Amino acid sequence: MKVQNTETQIPKTPQMNDRDFINDMLSTEKYMTDSYCTFLNEASHQHLYDEILHMFTETQNCQRELYNLMFKKGWYALEQADQQKLQQSYQQFQGYASQFPYNNMMQ
Repeated sequence: MKVQNTETQIPKTPQMNDRDFINDMLSTEKYMTDSYCTFLNEASHQHLYDEILHMFTETQNCQRELYNLMFKKGWYALEQADQQKLQQSYQQFQGYASQFPYNNMMQ
């Protein structure tokens, strides 16, 4: 089952419309946050790490606002998770967690 708001209608023309522009910005923000994550995982200079972390947070917040806007306008749909599949995934993770070397920290 899809979880989606009523779609805001936009003209279907060859030119980019509001949905196209926002979707493009959302894709760019997602790409940027992924890239910042890679940098943050490998940064060795603390001041530079702090600066990029600040930029990452701003970018992530912008990405969330764009996502919320697209969802509100009905341009972003989600699939409702099947309860049985959720339970299967949970049980699978529990099986993996028992293999962690520091398993007692996960409980």
